[in-house]
Amino acid sequence: MAIGRAERQQAVSDHKRGLILEAAREVFTAEGLEGASLRAIALRAGYTPAALYFHFASKEAIYAEVLQGSLASLRRHVDEAVAGALGAEAKLRAAAVAFFHFYAENPRDLDLGFYLFRGGMKPKGLGRERDEALNGFLEAALRPIADAAMELGAPRPEAELLMVDTFAHATGLLLLLHTGRIRMFGASAPERMQAYVDECIGRLVQEQG
Repeated sequence: MAIGRAERQQAVSDHKRGLILEAAREVFTAEGLEGASLRAIALRAGYTPAALYFHFASKEAIYAEVLQGSLASLRRHVDEAVAGALGAEAKLRAAAVAFFHFYAENPRDLDLGFYLFRGGMKPKGLGRERDEALNGFLEAALRPIADAAMELGAPRPEAELLMVDTFAHATGLLLLLHTGRIRMFGASAPERMQAYVDECIGRLVQEQG
């Protein structure tokens, strides 16, 4: 079956867009949101800065799409782990540990999510609409934790707080892991994460017993 002109043009456009996003991820990894420029991204992708505007309105729009791709990968990783778990306890454990391990194995994705490149740790954003959409992607990746907690009998507010607490605990351990600071405590970040999850599950089971 012959491919029409419109389909060929779309395929070319999608290919160019993919090259831009791949180049942008590399530039953002090296320079961060503040240090990166459209010129540097265009140069890495092999295009002119003007060509980027056919696909993206701004540097922030490119960053948002790169981050969205990262969060989509995180969600697939968590969903796959949960799909292989039997029972609420196993699902909660699988979701929390999968979240931790995704970022343990992909530190640049953690940097990307927290804008941790140049400029240090300070509030940053990509605009209200983009921030809300990206927060929704992150929440969707964490949602299996709350769902499993409710399966164990936790009220929704408690389950939501457990999701937030697990996120906070995991990111704290990941920061210690990726900076090497965990060694000063003679501890293992994966083991501490596992212990935290086991403690949470034990508490939930006891509360509902």
